[in-house]
Amino acid sequence: MACRKFVSPKLAWTMLILGSVMAWSQEARAQGNAPLQVTQTATPSAPPAAPNPPAPAAAAPAADTAAQPTDTSIGSVASLQGSASVTRNNATSTLALQNPIFKGDALQTSVDGTLGITFDDETTFTLKPNTRITVDEFVYQSGGSDNAAVFNVLRGTVAFVAAEVAHTGNMKIDTPGSSLGIRGTTGVVEVPESGAAGGVSIKLYPDADGRVGRIEVFGRDGAQLGILSRGATGFALRPGAAGRFSAVPLQISRAEAERDRAFVRQTFAARAVGRQFNIQRRSLQQQQRNQLRPNQPNLRQPGQPGQRGQPLPRPGQPGGPPRPELRTVPGTQPLPSPGAQPPRRQTGTPPTLQTTPGAQPGSARPNRPALLHQPGLQRALGGPRRPPEKKKGSNR
Repeated sequence: MACRKFVSPKLAWTMLILGSVMAWSQEARAQGNAPLQVTQTATPSAPPAAPNPPAPAAAAPAADTAAQPTDTSIGSVASLQGSASVTRNNATSTLALQNPIFKGDALQTSVDGTLGITFDDETTFTLKPNTRITVDEFVYQSGGSDNAAVFNVLRGTVAFVAAEVAHTGNMKIDTPGSSLGIRGTTGVVEVPESGAAGGVSIKLYPDADGRVGRIEVFGRDGAQLGILSRGATGFALRPGAAGRFSAVPLQISRAEAERDRAFVRQTFAARAVGRQFNIQRRSLQQQQRNQLRPNQPNLRQPGQPGQRGQPLPRPGQPGGPPRPELRTVPGTQPLPSPGAQPPRRQTGTPPTLQTTPGAQPGSARPNRPALLHQPGLQRALGGPRRPPEKKKGSNR
């Protein structure tokens, strides 16, 4: 019969815990040697970087009239019949009514086109069919002393009405073989389609108000060839000796004069329309400048407060600074607001005058405490003293 040994419960628990620890260690070791399971959470990888977008190619100069900012425009298309084009930045585009014109533009009319251009100073050109001119220079500032304009008639027929630049600065019209100094007048310039200098003619006509200006004709070498100062007169350039040209007076027939005057009146009408187009264009330019500077205060327009001759608004009025806040010092009466009525005096029984017995009537002050008239307080406050009392038995 086998001998049974008694195992204490404490020893049994110890063996059970030890066996569990050994089994857990073997399982953990087996898991460490096992390959990575699919169920293990994988660290999300960063998304692949997007490829850099290709750099935008340089924009080719646009062929339309918006190729340049409107802030540099100097005129507008005032009239158009048929078709006309402009060459700007080596690109040619079709013109439309009210399109802006820029310095350096080359203007061309087709075989059926008539074009009117009005510049900022109201100088106006009208181009007949098959005419080409360029705007070589244009500087104008109202009231300025450096105004200047240079136009070049390459071929065709143009009528012009000079305005502020010719009156206050220097306006020139170049032709093949000559340069014209325009001194505030109206005229017609004709250049052969071949561009030959020998067939150029220059004519002078009165302005819309009947006044007649002056056209000075110079050769390319700067020598003066002649001066036109009477209406319906002109010069024709003729080749001379040593490659120079001479200005020969033109004999203008009545039919030719009437045809030129009708062309000039068409230019006067284009100037009236172009003046309005230029006002609208400059207003649009000002709006675009304000949009480019949103953080700057808007400039005051003429007639607004703050301009010369316009009074500034007072504090508290519309458009003026805010009224300053009035603060009251503790213990003081607040100042009355503007327009308020002053406080009225209260009517009724006057304040009672308190007097000390024996005092003279009227010697007491109003609203003064009666205690101040007591002899003891007067002595304490340095007031009049009671005369010393005589001692008994003394003669003094």
